[in-house]
Parts: sequence; C-alpha cells; structure tokens
Amino acid sequence: MKIHPAFLAFDLGAESGRLIMGELVDRKIRLNEVSRFKNQPVRLPDGLHWDVLSLWSDIIGSLKKAIQSESVAIQSVGFDSWGVDFGLLDKKNQLIGNPFHYRDNRTDGMLEEVFKTTSRRALFSETGNQFMQINTLFQLASMVKTRDPALLTAEKLLMIPDLFKFWLSGEISTEFTIATTSQCLNPTTKKWADQLISTLGIPIEMFTAIVHPGSCIGHITPWLCQEHDIPALSVVAPASHDTASAVAAVPGGDRPYAWISCGTWSIVGTNMHQPVLTEDVLNLNFTNEGAAENQWRLSKIIIGLWLVQECKRHWEANGLNLGYAELTQMALNADPFWAVIDPDDETFLKPGNMPDRITLYCKKSGQKEPDSPGQIMRIILESMAFNYRSTIDQLEKLTRQPLDTIHIVGGGVKNQLLCQFTANACRRECIAGPVEATAVGNIIIQAISMDFIPSIPEGRQWIKRSFEPVSFQPVDVDRWEEAYQTYKKITGK
Repeated sequence: MKIHPAFLAFDLGAESGRLIMGELVDRKIRLNEVSRFKNQPVRLPDGLHWDVLSLWSDIIGSLKKAIQSESVAIQSVGFDSWGVDFGLLDKKNQLIGNPFHYRDNRTDGMLEEVFKTTSRRALFSETGNQFMQINTLFQLASMVKTRDPALLTAEKLLMIPDLFKFWLSGEISTEFTIATTSQCLNPTTKKWADQLISTLGIPIEMFTAIVHPGSCIGHITPWLCQEHDIPALSVVAPASHDTASAVAAVPGGDRPYAWISCGTWSIVGTNMHQPVLTEDVLNLNFTNEGAAENQWRLSKIIIGLWLVQECKRHWEANGLNLGYAELTQMALNADPFWAVIDPDDETFLKPGNMPDRITLYCKKSGQKEPDSPGQIMRIILESMAFNYRSTIDQLEKLTRQPLDTIHIVGGGVKNQLLCQFTANACRRECIAGPVEATAVGNIIIQAISMDFIPSIPEGRQWIKRSFEPVSFQPVDVDRWEEAYQTYKKITGK
C-alpha cells in the first residue's frame, strides 16, 4: 500500500476547534476530519475568557488519534485561529491566567480613551487597521488603564495560535498574518509599531520575533513525545490567522476578484500587493492585514453568522431545538424583504437575546416586526447579503478596479440560501467553495514549507482539482435592487 504525505491542520474557531488531516494523493488533496471539539467561553467574576486548557487537552487528544493512521506519512502540524486575542507569559514562560475573550466588555469605550493620546489618523498611519474595540491594541490599553497586575508581570505576549505553537514546540514567535490583526504592527516596516505601543504605555518588550507564513519553527518537544507517545513532527507556522489561511485557498484566477470568508464573522476583501493607507480606507474603516505570498488583504470585518448562531443558542435555551438546515429552510419559506437590519449595529455585538434585539431594531426603525423564527432568519440572511453588497461596492472604489466575481469560502458556503442571496444582492456571480478553505490553506502552506508543493499558485491548482465549486448566478435583480435601496435608507450605509 502506497503511503501518502499528510499534514495536520488545527483550525480553531469561535464555536469549535477541529483537526483536519490533508493527504496529497495523485495531485489532489484528500481531507479527513480527525476530530472536532467545542470551544466554549467561560465567564468568571473578572470577565469572559477562553478555556485554553480545555482546548489544549483536546489538541493533544486529537494528535494522538491522528498518528494512529497507518496509511499516511504525517509531515507536520500547524495552527490557525481567530485574531486579536492573546495570552500573557511570565518570566518562566508560564501562562498568566486564561486569555480574555474579545467580546468581554473591558474594551467598552476604549477607542475614545486611546484617541485622547493619539489621533485616529495617526493610529491608522501606524497600523493600517480597521478600528474595532476588540482589537489587541484596545485590549492592552484597557489593561494599562486599570493597572492590570497581569500586564505588570507579563514578559511575553503570544497570539492564540502562537500560544499553542509554543506549548507544542517550545519555540516562541509571532506569525506575521496573526500579528497584523493586533493593530500593533506597522504595515510599512512589517515590524511592531514600537513608538505607538510605548506611547500608550504598553510594554514593548512583550512582543516577540515575527516569522512569516510557512516558517518551520521546530518540532514537537521531547517531553510531549515521550509522555503521549507521539512522533517529533515538524511544527509549521502557516498563515496563522484563519482568514489568511482561507484566502490562500481561494481558487481565484488572474483577474481581480472579491472574496468573502464567511463564518461567525464575515471578512470581505480583495488581495493587494501593498497595504493601502489612503484617507478613503481610513474613512470607510477598512483594514490591511497580512496574507500569504507576501501580499495584503484589503478587507472589512463585519458581522457574519454570529447572528444566526446567537439566535439558535437563545431558542435552544428556551426549549426550541432547531438545526441550521431547518432554520435555513424556514428562512426560505418566510416572506421576502419583510424588514432589514444593520448586522454591524453595536446592538448585536454582545451575547444575549438576539431575536428580541432584532425585533426591537425593526420596531425602532419603523418596520414590521418579525413574527416567527423563520422570518427572523430571512431578515438576517437578506441583511447579510446587502451588507456584502455595500462592502464590495466600497472595495471597488478603493481599489479602482472592477470586482466582477465573488469567491465565498468557509462554513457559510454550506448555507446555499445565503450564497444565492449574495449573488442576487451583489448582482455578481458567486463561486462557493471550498467549505474547508481555512484548513485547506493551512495544509497547502505546510506542504509548501515541507517542499511537497512549490508555491501558492500551484497549490490553488491542487485545490481546483480537489474541490468542485458551486456557481450562483444573480436572479430577480430588480426586486433585490429595490430592497437594497431600502436597506441603505434604513441603515444609512
């Protein structure tokens, strides 16, 4: 039996984590989900945290399960995750408490607080990032303001995938794409924004050396190998921000295109060779974040399927158990264009009773109130599609180039109703897939690092051979255009 090279991709999301094994077979990529585990935030008296110790236990258990496969030759392992959150280490490199969750309220009002020290324009010039209170910079600024003891004793700061990479390999570094989500990195120099960080009273010494996507940073440490009977696999830093890995897997062509990485958050963007630091990018609150191949992602982070997830969670807590497929079918059967919401309204940012918040938004904006879960779902999906349209129209103006095709990747691809709504609202062809783009991008970059695939463009050819995309053509565009104008009027976008 032929033994195929394989790579292990840990993809950590806001709801769950999973280990995906990617085998290279006949110039195609064969995926196998080794395990899936919950990522459940924990609320303590001091706020909302990630349970990284539980995640670590699941990671080790998943590794042990993966190495039992005898039909593959596992080459390496790599981590990707959501951005902005971090762990702090003391002088012995021990974790100082569970990392805070980006939805914790400690950053409420911190944008205004930081702008007392530095202007919005100056901050954008130094970082090129979209202004969101969840960003690492504002989390750290809140710790400075409250004189948080953890910050006073911290020696090193590691973003979430870098923390697990350290625990696995013993090597400390920060991968470039995840660093660019922090609003602490200068996009021109590609180094930490030392002057800005110091001006805000944040200890610059905490920030570690930056490594680029595809760097092989070491091997699984001997003590882990011995204790858990696992081999000393190479540990690779892929594009450690999950969106950067997903974008690496977008099977686009040579012409410019827009992409949507659709999950809990939706990130809408296009690839650029250089960061775009214009006044228009600042005013429209877009972000410049790192990508593979020494490129940049000009994009905007907007609310994604978080609204669906939070509605589902609320209904389940109240005895109404509805699966995602059932909710989508209910949305399909509901009345179109009942009402619209601005998915990015701050009302919807925090956990809570999302159905009531949506109903209240409709009431306050003079629209009909939804009368069923299906109607709420329809409002969410249509409004998400309109939000995509608004964002892509802005992207075209910023880049001064047509973006006639939209590639949708990530878990949101499974919601074909949302894909069709997006094509209708945006009046553009939408090409959906691969669903597992983040894991696929992670695997491709590992395969490049281990010299099995020569480049990202070649890797995308492997992806095209491996995963059949689904094309959605816009229909009923006149009705959707009329409804979009209503959306713009209601939301002010």
